[in-house]
Amino acid sequence: METFEEKFFLPYQKRWINDASRLKIIEKSRQIGISMAAAYRLVREHSCADCRFDGWVSSRDEIQGKLFLEDCKKFSQILHVAAQDLGGSIIHSDKKLGSVSLQFSNNRHIHSLSSSPDAHAGKRGTRVLDEFALHSNPKILYAIAYPGITWGGQLEIISTHRGSNNFFYKLIQDIRENGNPKNFSHHRVTLQDALDQGLLAKLQRKVSPEDPLQAMDDGDYFDFIRRSCPDQESFLQEYMCEPCDEESIFLPLALVDEAEMGYDPQKIGQMDDLFLGVDIGRVADLTVFWLLASVGDGWITKEVISLKNKTFAEQEEIFNGLLSLPQLRRVCVDQTGIGRQFAERAMERFGKYRVEGITFTPGIKEQLAYDLRTVFEKGSIKIPSDDFIRADLRAVKKEMTFAGNVRFSAERTGNGHGDRFWALALAIHGAQKFKSQRESYFVSVPRNSLALGRNKFRYENCFTNF
Repeated sequence: METFEEKFFLPYQKRWINDASRLKIIEKSRQIGISMAAAYRLVREHSCADCRFDGWVSSRDEIQGKLFLEDCKKFSQILHVAAQDLGGSIIHSDKKLGSVSLQFSNNRHIHSLSSSPDAHAGKRGTRVLDEFALHSNPKILYAIAYPGITWGGQLEIISTHRGSNNFFYKLIQDIRENGNPKNFSHHRVTLQDALDQGLLAKLQRKVSPEDPLQAMDDGDYFDFIRRSCPDQESFLQEYMCEPCDEESIFLPLALVDEAEMGYDPQKIGQMDDLFLGVDIGRVADLTVFWLLASVGDGWITKEVISLKNKTFAEQEEIFNGLLSLPQLRRVCVDQTGIGRQFAERAMERFGKYRVEGITFTPGIKEQLAYDLRTVFEKGSIKIPSDDFIRADLRAVKKEMTFAGNVRFSAERTGNGHGDRFWALALAIHGAQKFKSQRESYFVSVPRNSLALGRNKFRYENCFTNF
């Protein structure tokens, strides 16, 4: 009689479940069920009467951690294992490192930890580091988690790739090229591998009868996923286990990932200053409006609007709506080529102190690009987690011309031409210029109250109400 494992899991999932190696690592395509297989193995192993240690799971964020534990609860019910959901707890009261736990009748637990590496310190037992490359510092996470298996248990590392400068890639590179010095059991499953082993048939059993997937074969589904990706680089990395080359890309993936973590537009208050960057396109390129809010010492993305094949009248209607926001302090518009009309009309309606047209010369683009990267390096910017935004931000490459000059370029794709990169760079430029002018003004104003009173009208009209 066919067992549950044989019926439910695909061959590559079974290999992961039944691999009892002390250290094991998998580079994988997205959404092929490896995390689910890891959850099943944890339940199977830690619910046994003779299990000696707890299991500890570290996911990229709280939502993913809870989803992982939901899978554990589901498998505990399928296997008829007594499990009690313990809810939330605090591992370390000073650092607020939260966990959610599942307890079995043998008094063993599966803990879903916060993504902080510190949450692993001092814990013994099996570790599952899910989406390892997406953590803020995979190297430190590994260094703290590894000692936890000294007295027993496994260390499982599961991830898609996240660029060639990531510690996950370094571990894979050591396995392939340096003789596997850490003695990892290495697994690799691309989208094609998963399809060859029955992934699509399993998906078709799960989705509704009306779902378009029902009419696809493996080749159709492969092409469907590839077309859905922002660009070829994203497809190869996310689905074919081929990390992108970081050498020529101007904005490293690690910086983009860091900017995505903790993104919360609800932190933006009604009175926070807003700044808008606009990159104008028409047919081949996108028109992008990137709206930032100044919160504390940094900026949070309030909205990103990307338009394709929209008439100038339609674009200008959206532009004017954003320009009418009372908190909007400064707007920077790419006035190169077709953007000049937008910039001029906006300056006529809203004033040149509020709207600035920027002509993209090589020198200006270099300044904008480096200022943008500095903001990412300082951790002063928060952006949405979005495949298309991420791909477009990373599309811009720094190149040297034959004459020895710096040039910033991006491959033109259906996702854009680095348009979101430049819109964000323009928004940052406007925000920084506004801040520097305001600070310069305060430095130049005499400190006595009479002088401040004389200059109050000038300040409000230049910076608050223009």
